[in-house]
Amino acid sequence: MQNLAWTLSLISMAIVAAVFLWVVAGASRPAEDSGVIARSAFRWRDRLFWLAIAAGGALSFATLWEWPIAGHAAVVTRPDVVIRAVGHQWRWEIDRTEVEAGQLVEFEVTATDVNHGLAIYKDKTHMIAQTQAMPGYVNRLQVRFTEPGDYEVLCLEFCGVAHHGMRAVIRVRAGS
Repeated sequence: MQNLAWTLSLISMAIVAAVFLWVVAGASRPAEDSGVIARSAFRWRDRLFWLAIAAGGALSFATLWEWPIAGHAAVVTRPDVVIRAVGHQWRWEIDRTEVEAGQLVEFEVTATDVNHGLAIYKDKTHMIAQTQAMPGYVNRLQVRFTEPGDYEVLCLEFCGVAHHGMRAVIRVRAGS
């Protein structure tokens, strides 16, 4: 879908450039020749304008139809476990650090001082999920941990000199 959008954007830009060059080329004609030509050009301009609007709307509708976050639906599912995570300079305060594999966990994420970015990693290289932690606001992040193990919680938003030490661990045990 991205390639289609890119190709259609390039074609649209080429059409706009061609129309621009056509208008520039016609600007050098004497005024007495412009009666019938001007009326025709205005009609074409009006048609091209509405065609561009319709094409842009159709392209937007076609490329933005699906929900942009893979695996998420617009409907919120009731979680099995709720974990409150509060970001402080330079630590996470998490009220529960152990859950069972397969449970739907909802993180209620906020901060007390500055913006933080809560990111959950498996094996230090695979980001499972992330959201912002902002003072005065609670973001809800739902995660279903499918595999047992230790998941590291890191801050993604630079929050000061000890940002690199802002870590916590969520332990996921095998389901019963």
